[in-house]
Amino acid sequence: MKISILLPYKENFSPNYPGAVSIFVNSTNLVSKFKNDITVYGSTNYKKRLSKNYINISLSKKLLQSQSKDYVEKFYILQREKRPDIIEIHNRPIYIKKLVQLNSKIVLYFHNDPITMIGSKSIKERINLLETCSKIIFNSEWSKKQFCKDLESFYHKSKKLEVIHQSITQTKINLSKKEKLITFVGKLNTAKGYDIFCTAIVRILNKYPDWKSLVIGDEPREKISVHHKNLKNLGFQNHNKVLNIFQKTSIAVACSRWEEPFGRTSLEASSRGCAVIISNRGGLPETITNGIILRDLNPKSLFNEIEKLIKNKKNLKYLQSQSIKNFYLTDKYISNKIDNYREQITKTLFFKSNKKTLSKLKILHITNFNERHNGRLFYNTGKRINNGFIRLEHSVLEFSDRDIVSYYRNLNDLNGSKRLNKKLLEVISNYVPDILVLGHADLISIDTLAFIKKNYPNIKMAQWFLDRMDSNWINNKKRFLDKIDLMDASFCTTDPKSLKISSKNKIFYLPNPVDKSFEVLENYKNKYFNNDVFFAMSHGVHRGVLKRGKFDERETFINRLIKKTPNIRFDLYGMNNIQPIWADDFLLAISQSKIGLNLSQGRPAKYYSSDRFSQLMGNGLLVMIDEKTKIGNFFNRNEIVLYKNLSDLSEKVIKYSNDHKLRSSIARNGRIKYFKYFNSTKIAEFIINKTLEINKKYFWELNN
Repeated sequence: MKISILLPYKENFSPNYPGAVSIFVNSTNLVSKFKNDITVYGSTNYKKRLSKNYINISLSKKLLQSQSKDYVEKFYILQREKRPDIIEIHNRPIYIKKLVQLNSKIVLYFHNDPITMIGSKSIKERINLLETCSKIIFNSEWSKKQFCKDLESFYHKSKKLEVIHQSITQTKINLSKKEKLITFVGKLNTAKGYDIFCTAIVRILNKYPDWKSLVIGDEPREKISVHHKNLKNLGFQNHNKVLNIFQKTSIAVACSRWEEPFGRTSLEASSRGCAVIISNRGGLPETITNGIILRDLNPKSLFNEIEKLIKNKKNLKYLQSQSIKNFYLTDKYISNKIDNYREQITKTLFFKSNKKTLSKLKILHITNFNERHNGRLFYNTGKRINNGFIRLEHSVLEFSDRDIVSYYRNLNDLNGSKRLNKKLLEVISNYVPDILVLGHADLISIDTLAFIKKNYPNIKMAQWFLDRMDSNWINNKKRFLDKIDLMDASFCTTDPKSLKISSKNKIFYLPNPVDKSFEVLENYKNKYFNNDVFFAMSHGVHRGVLKRGKFDERETFINRLIKKTPNIRFDLYGMNNIQPIWADDFLLAISQSKIGLNLSQGRPAKYYSSDRFSQLMGNGLLVMIDEKTKIGNFFNRNEIVLYKNLSDLSEKVIKYSNDHKLRSSIARNGRIKYFKYFNSTKIAEFIINKTLEINKKYFWELNN
């Protein structure tokens, strides 16, 4: 793995007064498993560098040209040649605009308040960063919250956003060597609360003359002065000197008024066994494991907390010991977190597999579960496939798109699709599936799916489609093709080759599944029936009559069949003014028929059949279907009855209606085979395997 780290322009990567970013980068790199693969880029003036794996980008001063822009341009040229796997950019979101052109994973670190920085101030800029970067790292939860301000809630939970605190090298601390010393480190200004510290510390030193105080820092812009014989201002000190002072300090104070994005001072003090007193601002509370957080930020409150520690030596020692004991933000710990995301964003396989099965996956299944129809349409293909996922012991979350839009329709969102898509993104952010499966989910927008693809690259996406897509159903084909370029796999109930679809994406034939909890009848065992032939269709949920001006050749075909077989008892639904039939009424009806006729609109298409086919086969009826569907590739004459034309069909209807033994045998054999090869568990496994590119051949593929 090749990793390039870009420091902010003018960030000092030298032991001579290194910047906070440089300290963090160098200390975590030293213990990284990828330390030999990392190159740091910066613009240090000092010849001495923190590490050898550093390249200095030297710039010549040019009039009317931004040094920072020139800095990024030179880095860009270097990376074009190097082609790193990951580019990590620290504290400069504005650099992303240029560097996104490189074919590398981009990681952005924020060490300051994001909404104050050029390149991340606006909502639009932050959304663009989310879409562009593979990872965005914050030094505190507070900084992350700032970044997410005014963004939609689903952005807040994006897996791209991660908090990785700053760290420090751990060392052994001898608490017995602690001195009666109170230390303040930082800019000597009001933003850091230095004026609050001065007022409180003078009172403390006057009252407790055996205690002393050290101040480390400077501020030429503000002149806040304090004088006391037991207080010493050391001015600016290098990092190692500060750590050495903290080792002998008993109490450290960081009483910042400013919303600190993190607060390295209190982190370092805590790691060196100080009893730390901090303000409740920004990310400061995240820097300590045990310490005192000021309720009120004023001199009196600070004085009281320091005095309590001075008076109560036992509590002082307790805080010091707990500070060391519970301190966890070590360089090793943080470096491991960094290495973990590096591996995560560069690996291509997100699941584990063995010869027999996949590891348990999280599947988000989006289709019409028909909840709004009160169970009338419970026995649908979406439910069958869903049951298959569950029987494979995967975690499955159902998302009923059409039920949701029905609930959310209003004047501002006429079909509810805006709220639907927003809700989906919120669900994705909470559930983060391994596979997103769509079934006829037309109202899920392409923009939404593209967003998921970009922001959750490990989520695989698949779609299944049941409707016809040949010449007379162009609109159906368009619905299928609209999303196909975003899919890792697509499935349809017609032979894909016959549809002449040209796409770089993989398209597979999907048989209509049976489900053991739905197809519960064994009709072939019955001896007495009220009817001979069952046939049902529908022109909508409520209609048994075609809309005015519409024509369905199936009605004509069935009526002609009735005339040719006058002694045959037909049970018909969805035609001749008879309403469609659903749910348990459907099961009751087919239990009273010997034969189930599967007849689709238009010319027979290779392998296409409605879900009625699986329902009839699965419930043990003798099924008759046009031989031009090529279903005979999967079932022989001992398992199904194929007919050539109307005359052939009428003869076979009469024959098998009157031959109970033969009819029962064929129906039984057909049901057994259908459940063996086309059950919902096998179909669900097929969808998963093809989506994840697992090479396993299925019965219908081998017999195609």
